[in-house]
Amino acid sequence: MGLLRNIFRRGKHVVRSICGQDVFYKIQVKCEKVRFGNDGASWCIHPDSLSDDSVIYSFGIGEDISFDLELIQTFNASVHAFDPTPRSIELIKNREVPEKFVLHEYGIANYDGKANVFPPQNPNHISHTIVDRGVHNRPAIEVQVHRLNTIMAMLGHKKIDLLKMDIEGMEYQVIEDFLTSGVQAEQMCVEFHHRWPEIGVHQTKRVIEKLNLAGFKIIDISPTGEEYTFKKFSQNHQVVNVSW
Repeated sequence: MGLLRNIFRRGKHVVRSICGQDVFYKIQVKCEKVRFGNDGASWCIHPDSLSDDSVIYSFGIGEDISFDLELIQTFNASVHAFDPTPRSIELIKNREVPEKFVLHEYGIANYDGKANVFPPQNPNHISHTIVDRGVHNRPAIEVQVHRLNTIMAMLGHKKIDLLKMDIEGMEYQVIEDFLTSGVQAEQMCVEFHHRWPEIGVHQTKRVIEKLNLAGFKIIDISPTGEEYTFKKFSQNHQVVNVSW
């Protein structure tokens, strides 16, 4: 079932790309990678650079922390998890988690301060977004957010070994701020939201181009074409720039 599901997802992604409703990239650098997490909440990473003293940031935990828990189990590393959503915070506080799963009750943005985030239209869903999609049937809530370099200073970290962001449309501003702020990171897992008409495919193409220029190469793309993993390589690696 998993294989057939992924074939369907890839086919849908290709069709959307041909119609100009999605972006299509190829893997830019092939390297060893492993997938952690449940279906629908999984990410591929390059394992060689991770160990028990790695700095791992996971932004946007929702209600499925299987990816984070597998990282802790495999590498014995601490995972700093960030989510300002009240329901996510409540779910974590009401379950037993390892000591190395460290929850921070604020989010990430390209500024320090407060942000209004909109709840999902479906009350059974959990993810809030800073993007006003005009379909929200409940009022926005105000949450605390910080820039990435502010968070690193608060936590006493000089670099990040793995940065995961599933932040519902805020990834574009955060990545651009990250690239101009001098933050050192080795790997980055990002869910892009170009499928939303309020964002569009041009945003993802632009930010991937900037990541490539900064040395971050695509090592994995999910079957849906929404989740990407980037790793920083030296500039002498050959990059295949193919997009629709």
